[in-house]
Amino acid sequence: MDQSEAPLIEALAEYHRLDRYGFTPPGHRQGRGADPRVREILGADTFRSDVLASAGLDDRSSSGGYLKKAEQLMAEAVGAEQAFFSTCGSSLSVKAAVLAVAAGKGDLLVSRDAHKSIVAGLVFSGIQPRWIRPRWDPKLHLAHPPSPADVEEMWERYPDAAGVLIVSPTPYGTCADIAAIAKICHERGKPLIVDEAWGAHLPFHGDLPTWAMNAGADICVVSVHKMGAGFEQGSVYHLQGDLVDPAHLSACADLLMTTSPNAILYSAIDGWRRQMVQHGTELLGNALAVAARLRREIDAMPGIHVLEDELLAVESSTDLDRMQVLMDLSGLGISGYQGADWLREHRQLDVGLSDHRRIMATLSMADNDASAQRLTDALRALIQAAPTLPAPPRVALPSPSELELETVALPRDAFFGPTEDVPAREAVGRVAAEQITPYPPGIPVIVPGERINEAVIDYLESGLQARMVLPDPADPSLNTIRVVRR
Repeated sequence: MDQSEAPLIEALAEYHRLDRYGFTPPGHRQGRGADPRVREILGADTFRSDVLASAGLDDRSSSGGYLKKAEQLMAEAVGAEQAFFSTCGSSLSVKAAVLAVAAGKGDLLVSRDAHKSIVAGLVFSGIQPRWIRPRWDPKLHLAHPPSPADVEEMWERYPDAAGVLIVSPTPYGTCADIAAIAKICHERGKPLIVDEAWGAHLPFHGDLPTWAMNAGADICVVSVHKMGAGFEQGSVYHLQGDLVDPAHLSACADLLMTTSPNAILYSAIDGWRRQMVQHGTELLGNALAVAARLRREIDAMPGIHVLEDELLAVESSTDLDRMQVLMDLSGLGISGYQGADWLREHRQLDVGLSDHRRIMATLSMADNDASAQRLTDALRALIQAAPTLPAPPRVALPSPSELELETVALPRDAFFGPTEDVPAREAVGRVAAEQITPYPPGIPVIVPGERINEAVIDYLESGLQARMVLPDPADPSLNTIRVVRR
């Protein structure tokens, strides 16, 4: 195929050239009806490009095939057999993958460091998760991806499971041995799903970790908005092999997605694919060089350590995306939560992840020496300010074994069954009816159907005192927790 084409972008240009007008949604009529004060902030071109995908950008039967061709171009560009665009984020894409592989089939082997969207898929589908233990790091207090041996062990225990789902790269940038895990799955004739939301850029430069499709995954989900140049909510899920029916996968996605997809999101994905094919090696090569210099410069700063070697130690991760710059601030005597809040308030900089001791700066192909300099200047100012910040509250960090809660009910049954709200301390020993997720990175500490223990309550309550954010429980202050009614 001609990778210089961008059929959705070209169709949008043609729409404007012909001066089409629709007596259809959206009601703002390419911005004509939008409040001028809103147009001033969002930009007139934003409204001008917000048109219907069918009976707008394409005709009512989509006979132009713009979306289909854009998806074919994407699949060819990254070496997948098929690609599907989503305007509802990777949260939708990964739910569709879970439904297509395991719904109605019983069990799914799932890495316990899964994102909350995967748990939502388990709730929707009624699937029984069989949790694959990730490599908990008791020193760093983070989860590395599961090893091939961990996956093999779970297949021995649950040989009738429908497939495996792992997360790689993790929110910390660490990567699993996907090729070995895929081989283990395929020896059993079962598919491997990889939640590669943080890996949209991986196919386009040889110095980045291995792309899941190249490593043999059957389904791979990527968020173009995270490490690419798409708008928020832009996602692609890729498919190869004969272990998953593409029509069924598409039908599962159709159950979940909007019937009014945003043509702007589709077009941005299409344009980014063209850009990566034509210029990705250069753009990402420049970004990797910036990241390497930035990592060295930050690690030399007093009180800040950039994690790298310890993320690649024996029994942990196979590879690392070095565009994810994970910084330990404990040498400054402050928490990651404090560091993130100070940088936003005093330097107008946001970081992508913060926890009890770390922050992460995620670089993209758009970053350069100027943006890197802004970060290093802000970090030097943070170092100067750190002695004036209060001592951070202690977070009661559970041991790895204490984080492994017992699953005693299907997530769906616990979530949709009779529930009651009880004081947090009285929830110890009870079965959770909601998920509770420090965000970011969005990995649930408690999943519906798990029996709550005291160590996890201590962790969450102390975390809240240290500025942890819990967006999903019914009571974000955690005075009460929703549990299954006895």
